[in-house]
Amino acid sequence: MEYVKLGSTGLDVSRLCLGCMSFGVAERWIHQWVLDEEPSRPIIKKALELGINFFDTANVYSDGTSEEIVGRALKDYANRDEIVLATKVHGRMHEGPNGAGLSRKAIMSEIDKSLKRLGTDYVDLYQIHRWDYNTPIEETMEALHDVVKAGKARYVGASAMYAWQFQKALHVVEKNGWTRFVSMQNHLNLIYREEEREMLPLCKEEKIGVIPYSPLASGRLTRDWAETTYRSETDQIQKSKYDATADADRLVVERAAAIAEKRGVPRIHIALAWLLQKEPITAPIIGATKMSHLEDAVGALSIKLTPEEIASLEEPYVPHPIIGFS
Repeated sequence: MEYVKLGSTGLDVSRLCLGCMSFGVAERWIHQWVLDEEPSRPIIKKALELGINFFDTANVYSDGTSEEIVGRALKDYANRDEIVLATKVHGRMHEGPNGAGLSRKAIMSEIDKSLKRLGTDYVDLYQIHRWDYNTPIEETMEALHDVVKAGKARYVGASAMYAWQFQKALHVVEKNGWTRFVSMQNHLNLIYREEEREMLPLCKEEKIGVIPYSPLASGRLTRDWAETTYRSETDQIQKSKYDATADADRLVVERAAAIAEKRGVPRIHIALAWLLQKEPITAPIIGATKMSHLEDAVGALSIKLTPEEIASLEEPYVPHPIIGFS
């Protein structure tokens, strides 16, 4: 495993982050393909054995049960001081007023609930899951600053927003002397590259760590185009993200498959290697529901694509509608 600094911080994170949306109680979530606790624990343990020290979850994943499963597994299998644990806040956690969003009330309530579910006194990275159009960014950023000063989070990060919004947040904290975002968790992969236009250059300029989610396009970059899985058949969010551009995306997937076949490696190696060689990517967030998913992902760290291979992968791409910000 390789380790790098998260943005401009002194925090060391593994070059791959384990995304924990795959773990939880399916009956309490929109995704029916998630794993419950018993099959989740061996995967978390295997990630630790492979050297992954970076784990990302969210309060909204399976109605908090992802945090509970991850917290118990890490307590049993790992030394807390060696783990970089991240979670997120924004999604609806209860009905009625103040059950979602990034108000001071919501943030102060949800950080305590997340810590309780995770079984820890602090998270290393506390992220806003989406932009809250109904709360002033000044209110959100001051509340996050207070969470850090209270010792409940070491760093704060953001996810899935427009570059102008991220820049506004950075300006607000600089103006007021509050805690600055150190990371951006955005949607980026070979068939969705709109973040290259504004967000990646901004993050590079501001020395922000980039930890992209969906690096394999929900598995579409890892299998034959016609092949289906239980997730691909039932995951409506995946369909909403990629079905509209399927014809164009297929060309990219076929290029990745051809390079993988020529090199004699799994396709996941090519998709992740492309991300790992792109600046300023810190650690793609990989999901895993099988041991082989983890092992194949770690294998990508040894792959170095040539300029010609990168050009071949990127050439068929066409502009896509902006997705993932709502």
